Amino acid sequence: MIRELDLVVLTRDFRDHGLKSGDVGTVVHCYDDNIGFEVEFVTAEGKTIAVLTLTRADIRSFECAEILHSRDVNSLVA
Repeated sequence: MIRELDLVVLTRDFRDHGLKSGDVGTVVHCYDDNIGFEVEFVTAEGKTIAVLTLTRADIRSFECAEILHSRDVNSLVA
């Protein structure tokens, strides 16, 4: 079950927002149906890149045995 403040992983690209499959975000709101979620994606310094309304098909739970990866998003952050 995905809950508010959980880390989640994108399962597909969202090119309009510069986000790629595998990017990690934080759930900031779960809708009552537990099918829709508001997820925030931020840089390492805390600047918000996007807050998206996503479905269960768009995200999966972050697993403790996974490794984080970094990439430059300067072109996305004003």
